[in-house]
Amino acid sequence: MLGNREVPGTGPGRPTRTVEEVGVVALSVILFPPLLIAFLLVMERVEEPLRRPASAREVTEFLHTATAAEVDTLTSSGIRRALFRWRRRRRKPDATTNPPLV
Repeated sequence: MLGNREVPGTGPGRPTRTVEEVGVVALSVILFPPLLIAFLLVMERVEEPLRRPASAREVTEFLHTATAAEVDTLTSSGIRRALFRWRRRRRKPDATTNPPLV
């Protein structure tokens, strides 16, 4: 059975490692960088609309067409989060979405 075989190079005073443990460590080392890069790319897409400043036209349109929930978000969380919710609502006019709990 391969799971109980010891890896060569472990001597006295050093913990013995099985082939499975070495495999898990190697798999973690191989998978961590691509997963980290994927996470960073997803976060870039999430943060991009938040970094974009609101134009005067957008703020005016927001104030004319905002729902009560979006105005509440404006007062409690600020213009960035309120505009984020407003933009999301405008992108999906047919879909009903639950407001964030933040």
